[in-house]
Amino acid sequence: MNEWLTTTTAPAVLVTVARVEGSAPREPGAKFLVTQRSLHDTIGGGHLELRAVEIAREMLAAGATEVRNERFGLGPSLGQCCGGVVWLLFEPVTDSVAEALTVLRGDRTSDFWRVASIAGRPRNAVFDAEGALVAGEVDVPRHFPRHFPRTSSAIVLPEGWLVDPVAAPAAHLVLFGAGHVGAAIVRALAELPCTITWVDERDDMFPAQVPANVIVEATDTPEAVVASAPPGASYLVLTHSHALDERLSAAILARDSVGWFGLIGSKTKRVLFERRLLARGLPAERIDAMVCPIGVPGITDKAPAAIAVSVAAQLLMTWEAQAHAAAAMPRQPALQEN
Repeated sequence: MNEWLTTTTAPAVLVTVARVEGSAPREPGAKFLVTQRSLHDTIGGGHLELRAVEIAREMLAAGATEVRNERFGLGPSLGQCCGGVVWLLFEPVTDSVAEALTVLRGDRTSDFWRVASIAGRPRNAVFDAEGALVAGEVDVPRHFPRHFPRTSSAIVLPEGWLVDPVAAPAAHLVLFGAGHVGAAIVRALAELPCTITWVDERDDMFPAQVPANVIVEATDTPEAVVASAPPGASYLVLTHSHALDERLSAAILARDSVGWFGLIGSKTKRVLFERRLLARGLPAERIDAMVCPIGVPGITDKAPAAIAVSVAAQLLMTWEAQAHAAAAMPRQPALQEN
């Protein structure tokens, strides 16, 4: 996730999809980082990406000091069946561009706007979601959202600037259980746009290293993590104890603003838990929304890795549906000039 923010001491070029017409491999704002020896993230692969790497490395070899804004026809010139047109912005990672990436790398929980010049020397500024300058050059035009529109794509302004939203992952998963299935799900979600709070009472169950999008909570009171989770979070319960599963389920179903709740188990376990949760006085409509068994239909393999793939697909479908619903809500105009 966001590998274009990878720390590197080597000279690099940041390549961003600035504009798209028709069908293309990636959306405006997709980007990757190119050094002479490595690539981080992707703009969709294929001949377009191969050509972008060639240009970026030509710039590095020549010690380029200016940005490039290149147009690519995917059908006639690159032989890709997408058939659209893509404009790519090539920015040497120096000065304010490097400063912008440092700020974005250091805070993965906040929403930002990056404003970048598409001609001349590399110039960047980073604004927070309220439009305050947090990094870069002060004389960059202050185009920023009145309310941060998460679903916005990068756009090119007539004045010659790329306005590039860099949103923190909207999806937050609170995962209870550090056993084999929990660990497999964490690995499956490691490079996806989400943040994970991984909870277990047993500190020694967590691996020595976890992905960058994971926060470990080793606690004797896992129910407290339910209350402290952000509104709209998703919850996944798969602990070593049915009694603990029941307590966590009750705590989750008792709280408002639950985005999604999955409980590992069979149909028999669901029936048993429904009866017990109703006896606790929890509303039937909330219990009905509990997902148990978990995973997409049609995958019956119970190996941890197979369950992880199935659950990751289910979560992605859920999060994309939630994002589309949020995008359909009325909002203020995307950009406001200060």
